[in-house]
Amino acid sequence: MTLSLAEELHALSSDARVTVRRAGLPSASGKCIVYWMQRAQRGVDNHAVDLAVKIANRMKLPVVVYFAGISNFPHANLRHYVFLNQGLRDVEEDLAARNISFVMRRAPHESHERLFADVDAAMVIGDENPMREPERWRKELAARLTVPFWTVDTDVVVPSKLIEKAQYGAYTIRPRLYRLLPEYLHPYENLSAQYGWKRPAGFHADSVHEDMTRDWVDFDRSVPPVAAWKGGTHAALARLKLFTETMLSGYDEDRNHPETDGTSGMSPYLHFGHIGPVTIALAVDAAAKADERLQTARDSYFNELIAWRELAVNFVRFTPNYDTADCAEDWAKRSIAEHARDEREYVYSLEQLERAQTHDELWNAGQLQMVHNGWMHNYVRMYWAKKVLEWTPDAATAVRYCVYLNDKYFLDGRDPNGYAGIAWAILGKFDRAWFERPIFGKIRYMSGASTGKKFDSKRYIRRMYALQSSMAVAGSGAGQGTLFGG
Repeated sequence: MTLSLAEELHALSSDARVTVRRAGLPSASGKCIVYWMQRAQRGVDNHAVDLAVKIANRMKLPVVVYFAGISNFPHANLRHYVFLNQGLRDVEEDLAARNISFVMRRAPHESHERLFADVDAAMVIGDENPMREPERWRKELAARLTVPFWTVDTDVVVPSKLIEKAQYGAYTIRPRLYRLLPEYLHPYENLSAQYGWKRPAGFHADSVHEDMTRDWVDFDRSVPPVAAWKGGTHAALARLKLFTETMLSGYDEDRNHPETDGTSGMSPYLHFGHIGPVTIALAVDAAAKADERLQTARDSYFNELIAWRELAVNFVRFTPNYDTADCAEDWAKRSIAEHARDEREYVYSLEQLERAQTHDELWNAGQLQMVHNGWMHNYVRMYWAKKVLEWTPDAATAVRYCVYLNDKYFLDGRDPNGYAGIAWAILGKFDRAWFERPIFGKIRYMSGASTGKKFDSKRYIRRMYALQSSMAVAGSGAGQGTLFGG
């Protein structure tokens, strides 16, 4: 029996990845299905693209993928936009191979509704994004559109809505996620569009091969790009191949050594959606199935990629104040309040911290890696944030400083993972109460002496100071040498 369009759409909308933000049937006079790409900036292995293609093929319409290059994305700067811009070139190429048209409009021509009208959209598909501002955009757009608007949870392995409330820690969310893996950890369809789109006469689009930030007068250019990282799906897949083929065998040991290149290096690509976690998980799982000696490394990596990363998404989804000290648990708030007046041996200004001007060489090295390489090893990130708590007047200031630096310099900043990490380090989020001590109260403490003994901290410090020196010689802030990046 042949299903009607309404029946087929109902079946597609029942997928846990899909949220119907404006219901109804697609416009009968519409000329295409539009996918507004924002969080998942990739043309392959993208659930939202696959959904748009299914609907378009059923309706005998083409697919237009649209990206809006806004000039005022919260806390974004030139470093982020150069990486993003590089990725859009791969998007255009990969979509073209699937007979899908890609349109980028940059400010001041980036109006969503103008684009939908210009292409005569029958329906709009978008990405889910748990962050505060992007979620507000989606709600406002849904209220204004006159055609159906669905969003797709493209950048988690297990759809976020299946975890129906805030989780206390990795140990509570992990079994829930892992029970659902067999249902959601499988390859993408990567369907091709059966109908091509013909660009209307006089249609405006901007080239992804040019600097999308050109002539943006008020745009933040204070943070230069990093040459050690190249954005895009193709670079992400190359790094993933390197990781699974040559690095995964040593992951259990090497991932805890900031002085070496032992991590996957996927976080910037995950942040921009240049690669999705399902693609990464499938590649790691395939490597472990081919070599049973990699099973332990596979399990360790899944814990980071799936349990902890999706705990961060859950945290942001259910915590409106995820980037302030107000997100602390009650026990932590009480402990922080009890030690609010504890004397600090060192107190540094934001400017001193930003310039890595502290007495602690290990902390300074981490800050230099952040500023010059756009990334920091996760083990050092924990130490970095905890010391900011120790060297600032109070926890609220510490969180504010860390969020500012995280968002400004990290390529993977402005992300649930970053905010969850700051909350863990400074506010004890996802952790338990520890032994009482000055300043920290019952928040877990990390000392420079003990932290520095767990890896070759002297080597790490030398590498970061050498990086700073090379940047000074180059005469720009841009990274000229490859450290742990793409």
